[in-house]
Amino acid sequence: MITLHGFAASNYYNLVKHVLLYKDLPFKENLLYASSEALLAISPAGKVPVITTDEGLELSESSVICDFIEDTYPATPLYPENAGERAVVRQIMKMAELYFELPSRRLIPYAFSGTAVPESIATEVRQVLSRGITALSRLSKFSPWVAGEELTMADIYLYYVNTIVSAFGSSQLNWDVLAEVPGMKEWNNAMSQSAIAQKVEADRQANIPEFMQKVAAQIKAANAG
Repeated sequence: MITLHGFAASNYYNLVKHVLLYKDLPFKENLLYASSEALLAISPAGKVPVITTDEGLELSESSVICDFIEDTYPATPLYPENAGERAVVRQIMKMAELYFELPSRRLIPYAFSGTAVPESIATEVRQVLSRGITALSRLSKFSPWVAGEELTMADIYLYYVNTIVSAFGSSQLNWDVLAEVPGMKEWNNAMSQSAIAQKVEADRQANIPEFMQKVAAQIKAANAG
């Protein structure tokens, strides 16, 4: 059985969790926070999520984990059979990560500390997000799913990337980024209505208070230093 290590406030943890639930795979969860000693023992960079298997395999990085799950448990596939179509799905995932999630993540420290985002940072983030908007507008079909008629890994990946874009990119920049991509907000809402997404979200909400306590303690320690 797979053990999923991390915490439910993490969008990448929830991405992997959604994949496991979608494939109806048995797994257990182990609560670990970023950079903890227990996490560092199994994650080279001290990041979540991490999975371990009964065979002792330890894997980090969400895209690597998702590909491992797909290769190991091909039933209920999340990638098309055609190699070109699979590449398109992965291209969407990479664009979402590089030009939506990562720039929005730069705003998290300012949101948590309650400080204003420096204009130089805001400008850089807007520029990268604009590239993401252009790329995803060209690549996404939303007919009804991101890559076409079938739900793929790109849907799950983009949905959890968008939680960061909405929570930090949009709020800190006063910019409804998702609305800039035709069809994305409607698709995002449809994704949020699934039973799996709602379960993952309920678990996320339950973890938020403890996670925020951890964040507050880290900020206090940093200011004290």
